[in-house]
Amino acid sequence: MLFLLALFVLAQLAVGFWASRRIGSEDDFLVAGRRLGPFLATTSIFATWFGAESCIGAAGNAYSNGLRADTTEPFAYGLCLVLMGVFFAARLHSERITTLADFFRRRFGAGPERLAAVLLLPSSLLWAAAQVRAFGHIVATNSEGALAEATGTWIAAAVAVVYTVSGGLLADVYTDVVQGALLLLGIATLAIAVWCNMPAVADTGTAVAAAAAVEAEAIGGLAIAESWAIPICGSIVAQEALSRCLAARSPSIARRAAIAGGALYLVVGVVPLAMGVVGPRLAPDLADPEALLPHLGAQLLPPALNLLFAGALISAILSTVDSCFLVAASIVVRNLLPHREGSAGNLARARCAAALAGAVALGLALSGWNVKQLVEQASGFGSAGVFVLAVFGVYSRLGGPRAAVGALLGGLGSWILGGYAFADHVPYPYLTSLGVALCGFAVGAVADRLARTSRRTGTVP
Repeated sequence: MLFLLALFVLAQLAVGFWASRRIGSEDDFLVAGRRLGPFLATTSIFATWFGAESCIGAAGNAYSNGLRADTTEPFAYGLCLVLMGVFFAARLHSERITTLADFFRRRFGAGPERLAAVLLLPSSLLWAAAQVRAFGHIVATNSEGALAEATGTWIAAAVAVVYTVSGGLLADVYTDVVQGALLLLGIATLAIAVWCNMPAVADTGTAVAAAAAVEAEAIGGLAIAESWAIPICGSIVAQEALSRCLAARSPSIARRAAIAGGALYLVVGVVPLAMGVVGPRLAPDLADPEALLPHLGAQLLPPALNLLFAGALISAILSTVDSCFLVAASIVVRNLLPHREGSAGNLARARCAAALAGAVALGLALSGWNVKQLVEQASGFGSAGVFVLAVFGVYSRLGGPRAAVGALLGGLGSWILGGYAFADHVPYPYLTSLGVALCGFAVGAVADRLARTSRRTGTVP
């Protein structure tokens, strides 16, 4: 089994090396030359967004906690793609940017650009770490004891780095079609096997629905809003999906692709969630809930079909993790290092930055956090200020550099204090960070206006 999986991974790497021959510029590497049509853009957005947390993380969380009112995967993450398409994709595509920080530079200045880049970078690295950790799960589960999970994680990081550095976004887009089809087929295959071995699925569904209704009352409205705000506000302008919109041929294609990709994500994402809910009946007392899907595949499917399912999970992860590495590379090269458009060294620096991102993601994957925790940290870290800034930047002319810095620092500071330093005293840290970011923007906007008035009247040199 491990040998066959290795062949599958090598096939993915071969596509990356083939695509590398068609990469002649930084634009080809980071945004696929901005030439994606509707089908490729939609498929790529879905495949990128449907990663480890959509399969392994969602199933593991449902295995441990059941279906609750604060279950956000796939519902909130699919909705945020739809909202991205409705409100942001076309407008940001029209700006001809490569990263969201590029837009902040044009709208608010160089200082907010670099600050936003510093806040966006950890999010991509944490999300990449979640994918690498999940890849390690799959390799370890299918090695029949030959490889430990840590070893599988090292292998996953190495494969993802080579795949990304060689082919960039262009290779990812080409393979997303095959990976997406394989993903759908693999999940459908396992779902059928689970259904056939689960005669009481209907009764289980009724019990789960009743438990979810009771849980909704117990959790409370603000707690539910907190859990949903993190993926929606924290990911609605996520660079990983946004880069696919920016790679589309036109703003209208970008809009339609994001909406269609989000709808497809919602439909497909329900399947791993359902398998997690019924998982305790098929695999009771599982030591690691996030190993549920690989475990079910190994137990319920014949070797050939289990290989198909394992390949589907790897496809989902590969199509996501290289996006994270590319986003980290684009932020470093375009927004943190000195950058000159058209420079011959930009492509080489982007490839080096992608490799470095892989090394950092490996360290985070080995840190002890599970997939769900890594994804939550990725969605929450500094994203409140970025969300507020994106909304005001796209839909108003209000505010300037001071407003931007106020929103970014206010959102980050309140998230760190509420989520870590005073976690026992701040029950809703993300909602709090959104409120503080909004206040920071408002105060900064007043300061920007006073500064402009002073310059016009000559009271400030």
